[in-house]
Amino acid sequence: MRDTFRGGVHPKEHKDLSRKAALRVFDAKGEMVFPLAQHIGKPAKAIVKKGDPVLVGQRIAEADGFVSANVICSCSGTVKAVEKRRTISGAMQECIVVDNDGQYTETGTFGTREEIDGIANGEILRRVADAGIIGLGGAGFPTHVKLAPKDPLAIKYLIANGAECEPYITCNDQLMRGYAKDIVEGMEIVLKLFPNAQGVIAIENNKPEAIAAMQKAAAGHKRIRVLGLRTKYPQGGERSLIKVIAGIDYPITKLPADVGCIVDNVGTILAIGRAVLYREPLFRHVMTVTGEAVREPSNFIARDGTSFQELIEAAGGIKEGVEAKKIISGGPMMGIAVSSTEVPITKTTNAITVLTEDPVEAAEKKMTACLHCGRCTTVCPNGLMPQMMADAVEAGDFERYEKKLCGLDCISCGSCTYICPAKRPLTQTFKQTKAEIMARKRAAQGGKK
Repeated sequence: MRDTFRGGVHPKEHKDLSRKAALRVFDAKGEMVFPLAQHIGKPAKAIVKKGDPVLVGQRIAEADGFVSANVICSCSGTVKAVEKRRTISGAMQECIVVDNDGQYTETGTFGTREEIDGIANGEILRRVADAGIIGLGGAGFPTHVKLAPKDPLAIKYLIANGAECEPYITCNDQLMRGYAKDIVEGMEIVLKLFPNAQGVIAIENNKPEAIAAMQKAAAGHKRIRVLGLRTKYPQGGERSLIKVIAGIDYPITKLPADVGCIVDNVGTILAIGRAVLYREPLFRHVMTVTGEAVREPSNFIARDGTSFQELIEAAGGIKEGVEAKKIISGGPMMGIAVSSTEVPITKTTNAITVLTEDPVEAAEKKMTACLHCGRCTTVCPNGLMPQMMADAVEAGDFERYEKKLCGLDCISCGSCTYICPAKRPLTQTFKQTKAEIMARKRAAQGGKK
């Protein structure tokens, strides 16, 4: 095992804004909005209608396919509507809107602990699926699917991703400090599914308190170890972690399980433990509200469906006399800029970052032609050639982009854009190109039917 990967960059961390802010529970007061598409795969199907009473922990939408996930209500109240609402992406998506009664009455079906010894592997997977758990650290892949590879005996590494390499974000740091024993317990449960696997909790070394807490909790667990990683972005990328821990580089056509690895965020691991031992569904998770424009940068245990606006206000709101130039869902490297704070957080929302300056706007003013310096190639964690990829896009040569330059292997980490002295919007270009290529593939498949 190594402590880092090839390439990468060292953006300013900005973690001091919130790294000392302990996790605190926040219960929203306003209406709650639950998009049916909070995960990779097919959107869930609503199983409630306008006027229905709902409780905390109640399933309000069910998985509608193999790669799909249940949606769980995080408040009690009455269904106000099932309608299209604006979401983080800016698009209008089908959502369940609940008139929150502020009582947070639970279903009463979870909370009593069971011991893992009496729970079979098939039941573990069923409880994870019932809980609506998805990957909390990335794109939101349904966890019950990830934990059911073709050959469980071939899995050699279970990697708990605690790297949290994105600037500004500190919620997983606080989660590991305060809930280390629960995370290790979740790791033991998942390792039960993979008898030949070693558990590795990977944490960047700029989180010494989290490393110490996890080492203490893992002491005596023979199949679990804590690995301190060099602080470098994007250390927490799934493929970067696999390169570091397993020494394997694999193409985008393969999944981590195909090369003997399962990677889950530490928050996901904790949620698995809660689902299996307490039958607790996923209706809340940790997240950071931070940025130079925020009065009191904070780390929250927040309920899914809460509006961005309420969480920003819970962090003291915007500083007096300061203009919020940009609001990002996530961090500045891989996050999505939002046009309104009247959108709901979802299971994959790990941060709200409010900036006093817009780095994209600033870069546009300084943009020049490519300098052919090659810096973008040296920092790409996947060994791609961003300069040549951008040239192929400009020429409209999508086949070269995909087949010769392996452009679809781009993980949109933003390292090339960050390092580019010409301030070219490389990452944005590659995101748009990937979307265009995938749209063409879907259209071609549809035409064959």
